[in-house]
Amino acid sequence: MKRLIHRKTKRVRNAPLPRVRMHVTKGDTVQVISGDDKGKRGTVLRVYPKTGRVAVDGVNLAKRHRKPTQESEGGIMTFPAPMHHSKVMLIDPKTDIPTRVRRRRDADGTVERLGKSGVNIPRNR
Repeated sequence: MKRLIHRKTKRVRNAPLPRVRMHVTKGDTVQVISGDDKGKRGTVLRVYPKTGRVAVDGVNLAKRHRKPTQESEGGIMTFPAPMHHSKVMLIDPKTDIPTRVRRRRDADGTVERLGKSGVNIPRNR
């Protein structure tokens, strides 16, 4: 009879998170659609593709108490905290209202974003 050999299963530790495909990029004008800051508009300052979050200027402000260092002075610092990308909608440049975004591939293979009104929304890269 054959002996049973117990082996540990191989698992990947610290596996990289998959990148979240988002509808907004840095520099876009967006409006918050849910939460405490509902209705506020701002520009996207930073995009976090690993966690699916965006930091919007003047929205979701957080405060940190910082000790003074040789480079910077201390005090209470206010900064926009990241929020989930599903809580913001892109502003359509033609109608100036929040819109859903769809994608269309051109003849040359580039992907462009289209608003509900059908106008092309350029990416700010």
